[in-house]
Amino acid sequence: MTTNVAKVAGISAGAALLGLGIPYFTRIAPPQITSFITDLPVAKVPLSLPFLKNNTGSEPVSTKAPFSCDTSHSYRTELVSLDPLIIYIHNLITPTEITQLLQAGEPEFAPSKVTKGGRQQNTKERTSSSAGLPEDNPTVQCVLKRARNFLGNMFRDGWDEMGQPQLVRYTTGQQFTLHHDWFASPLWADDGSWNTWNRLASFFAILEDDCTGGETYFPFAKSIVAPGPKGEQPGITQRESGGGEQQKPLWREHEDGGLAFRPVAGNSLFWINLHPNGTGDTRTKHAGLPLESGQKTAMNIWPRQYYAYE
Repeated sequence: MTTNVAKVAGISAGAALLGLGIPYFTRIAPPQITSFITDLPVAKVPLSLPFLKNNTGSEPVSTKAPFSCDTSHSYRTELVSLDPLIIYIHNLITPTEITQLLQAGEPEFAPSKVTKGGRQQNTKERTSSSAGLPEDNPTVQCVLKRARNFLGNMFRDGWDEMGQPQLVRYTTGQQFTLHHDWFASPLWADDGSWNTWNRLASFFAILEDDCTGGETYFPFAKSIVAPGPKGEQPGITQRESGGGEQQKPLWREHEDGGLAFRPVAGNSLFWINLHPNGTGDTRTKHAGLPLESGQKTAMNIWPRQYYAYE
């Protein structure tokens, strides 16, 4: 019995030494010997040597609580424009969700592209960075479900899709000139069928607002909200670094006509891109005005309306 244990221990020690020595053996052995070593499929994983571990304590355990979707989360809406229809949503996304969404998208940021002629390409009109979000991420699923519920019977379950959401980030000087989110010609479905789709509506939710400038501008929007007695627009109270408070408008009338919306973290704009007959509404043209300083990050959600092949 003792002899067998000794043999097993010897074999284990020899295997461990061989595993440790392979990377260095190739440097000192003759080429005819090392030629077969470099072709070995050595796994790129840490070598487990139990006898070198500190067994005085257990392995560290993560104390980070898993994300839990707050299904009771409430938000408030304001009808801003009727033609085109634009709704302002207060507190659509919670601070916790913002943190999780930024973490999920951070590694994926790359120069933004636009779709022209069915092909994605870089253009000087859009100079931001974008990151696709994983649809299986719990936080992404939570926010998408909230957006889907907002759509009500506009969205046909089992036929339409929420689509893959996207983060977009602007830094100083970056912008997205006037454009619309719908496609002039519907795109083919990803499943290889003859069905097509277009972007039914848009959610543009702000995640980071530590910036100046960078308003979202709709030149054809007309506010139905009456200004205050001194001409002031709806606003929110923000605490300044010096301890004071300042009333800042959520949107303003742009000098060239239309409305410009200030980025506020957690809040979102919503608008409908398509007419009832499925054609695009040209009045939804909008722009991300140049960022003067800081950083703005937002989340795009583009629900897809599908059309059966005829």
